[in-house]
Amino acid sequence: LKTQYELDKFDTSDPDVVKILLYAALLSLLVSRDLLGLVTEQAADEIVFPPERWAATFRSHAQLILHELGEFLGYSPPPLLERLIEDAQKIHQQRPILQETLATATQPRCES
Repeated sequence: LKTQYELDKFDTSDPDVVKILLYAALLSLLVSRDLLGLVTEQAADEIVFPPERWAATFRSHAQLILHELGEFLGYSPPPLLERLIEDAQKIHQQRPILQETLATATQPRCES
């Protein structure tokens, strides 16, 4: 799990974060294995799916898989434009955004 899901890159000092990461990784692993079973059934018998290659393939298609699953389950997210407008307004005013901080830091300074 550490290798496939890069769990060692997360701050794991909080036990609740560790639990969430483990549950997410295990659920992802279960879905990946079930999907691999379906793919293997549909593919020709001589085709082999190496574990590392399958993991990379699954990761690269994860967003599409979630989208398809959402549609299958009848989940309809809010329209993208409304979501962008709403989320952009949630930024805490006292927390500088990295891009804004960088832009400010790199502006030429005016000398009097």
